[in-house]
Amino acid sequence: MEVVLVFAGMIALIVVIRLVAGSFDGERVERYVAENGWELVDRSWDPFGPGWFGEQDARIYQIVYRDRQGNLHRAHVKTSMLSGVYFTNDHIVEAARPPAPSREETLEEENQRLRERIRDLEDGRS
Repeated sequence: MEVVLVFAGMIALIVVIRLVAGSFDGERVERYVAENGWELVDRSWDPFGPGWFGEQDARIYQIVYRDRQGNLHRAHVKTSMLSGVYFTNDHIVEAARPPAPSREETLEEENQRLRERIRDLEDGRS
């Protein structure tokens, strides 16, 4: 009976350590993304992500983030308690859409340019 209790206690301890490490990992990834001026959209643990084979200490997450230009990226990150955050397989999955110019602003700018050109022509400048 004692062996079962010791075994159950060890499993419970491993689960608690993993949950605490995951919490620290999440904070570390969020801080890294924020320091670069990006917005974290989603983060999920990906234990068999790129580079998992042979890795002992680092945990791998798949993240989705939006960069400063508005592009949506999907990437894998590797992190651990004693290391930083390392990106792999970073791909843009949705390009940012440039803001559509207001039709009124475009016409006003064109009118101003044409008025200046007419003034130049009237003054004899080419």
